[in-house]
Amino acid sequence: MIKEIDIRNRELAEEVLNVQIPSYMVEAEIIGFSDIPPLKDTVDTLQQCGETFFGYYIEEELCGAISLKVEKGEIDIHRLIVHPEHFRKGIAQSLLDFIECKEEIETIKVSTGSKNTPAVSLYIKNGFHKVDEVRVNEQLSLTFFEKKKINNGSDEL
Repeated sequence: MIKEIDIRNRELAEEVLNVQIPSYMVEAEIIGFSDIPPLKDTVDTLQQCGETFFGYYIEEELCGAISLKVEKGEIDIHRLIVHPEHFRKGIAQSLLDFIECKEEIETIKVSTGSKNTPAVSLYIKNGFHKVDEVRVNEQLSLTFFEKKKINNGSDEL
């Protein structure tokens, strides 16, 4: 089940952080760079981030989450996380599908570490197009993706 998470609730923010840290530790290992900002988050920084969170629950256990900001018909996905114990269960896909069903949305944007092959593959499989790649430093580059939607909610070809 997917439901909105009130990130201002300290207990819920702790649950999100308990999924986020292990999820981003796997990404850090994949991309070969351990100094990624989500690994530095705390309950307080999550509560103050200004993002809207939705969680994927299995029997009341938070297994994955997506966070975003919406502005002028555009979704900017900030986090798409799944606890490593729940990888390969379709949770990231379900969260992405949930967000894409928002009828009022024209564009969805997301970025990930360029070497994060599982995330890059997920976005490409879902019709996202690479719009930019930025080298942050010698070890890290980020790839930015975008997906346009047609007014009736179906994907643009």
